[in-house]
Amino acid sequence: MQLDADVIIIGGGPAGSTAATFLARAGHRVLLLEKDRFPRFHVGESLLPYNRPLFEEMGVWPALAEAGFPRKTGAQFHLASGKKVTRFAFSNGVFTRHTEAIQVERARFDQILLEHARASGAEVREGWSVRGFETSTGGVSVQAQSPNGEVRSFNAAHLIDASGRANLTGNQQGLRSVHPDHRKMAVFAHFDGVARSAGEAGGDTVIVRDARHWFWLIPVSEERTSVGLVLDPADYTAHGRDAGAVFQRAVAASPLMQERLAKAARVGELKATSDFSYFNRRLADPRVLRVGDAAGFMDPIFSAGVYLAMWTGRLAADAAASALRAGHDGERTYRAYDRRVRRAMQVYWRLVGHFYTQPFMELFLEPRNGLQVPAAVVAVLAGDLEPSWSIRWRLECFYLLVRVQKRWPLVPRITFAPPSLAT
Repeated sequence: MQLDADVIIIGGGPAGSTAATFLARAGHRVLLLEKDRFPRFHVGESLLPYNRPLFEEMGVWPALAEAGFPRKTGAQFHLASGKKVTRFAFSNGVFTRHTEAIQVERARFDQILLEHARASGAEVREGWSVRGFETSTGGVSVQAQSPNGEVRSFNAAHLIDASGRANLTGNQQGLRSVHPDHRKMAVFAHFDGVARSAGEAGGDTVIVRDARHWFWLIPVSEERTSVGLVLDPADYTAHGRDAGAVFQRAVAASPLMQERLAKAARVGELKATSDFSYFNRRLADPRVLRVGDAAGFMDPIFSAGVYLAMWTGRLAADAAASALRAGHDGERTYRAYDRRVRRAMQVYWRLVGHFYTQPFMELFLEPRNGLQVPAAVVAVLAGDLEPSWSIRWRLECFYLLVRVQKRWPLVPRITFAPPSLAT
């Protein structure tokens, strides 16, 4: 097989750009195929503090700092009624090694990362849509369509699938499995003029929780805010799949959201997306690695998506580089990648699973400092995907307290604001 590159990467989002940058900077030939032309709109604007070391290692931090994105020093969790709130400041976590992040407008952010990958030596082709792939003992072949409709094949020793929720290789192999307990959808748009907290907290991600749904509010510039509603598909279809109607009904049910959006003007149309959470039964095969949302997509409640994408992109680049140096298909190295990523994703899956239970929210909104349990939670919220034992046992204590709270209240019960979206 005549090779066009050492590694082909499908997708130019944060995962693909990260993998491309590290591989190219290590001297490998990289061909990145991206179906869209950048800049393009994308949801998922909130980053985690642990992104910062990756930015610096990639050499892209100066460009991001110059872009002037809002600072993020914490996250707020509110009841929709406005009667209860807690703020987690990353600097208050004694286990948190990185304490500040940025909020980003993804169109600008993703373009900066993609251009940095190109400047680092990766060959980037925009407007090329990958249709399928095949593996052999000698390498990997992908079939792609050019912007003018030409279809051709590209060959490489290894393939990194960063195709996002398109999940190209996982879907082709029938690996995708929807998480049975997290079938959610979202309605979202950008708004100008959304009310924000005063001072430093104005850059926070704000989560507004009700019984059957929740909102995110993420400042992406001085004036603009990403606002999204996450809900059950049944509540969406109950309103004839009318995104505007279901969004307005949810806002009307929340005094807090009414206050935040009182002077806001929507920019563009409301968008809807469904089947939020899924995973692939394998994250790696010989010569093939899946990263970011092509490995699995989880409910965005804790804003881990971009960091997981870049973290897995970094690991995949290391694994592919190791296989290239050894001249083999990477099977053993790739299995280790699979295990490591699954363990990390499980840290967040577990938090997400508890988030939708009332006992969890009751304790989450009434943090107690005994045994430094809140500090352990803050470390995970900041992006510690591989927590130390000192964090892990405290998390286990927290989950134990959640089970106790279910039967014997340790903190006051909470009540959500009626009515539900389904009535």
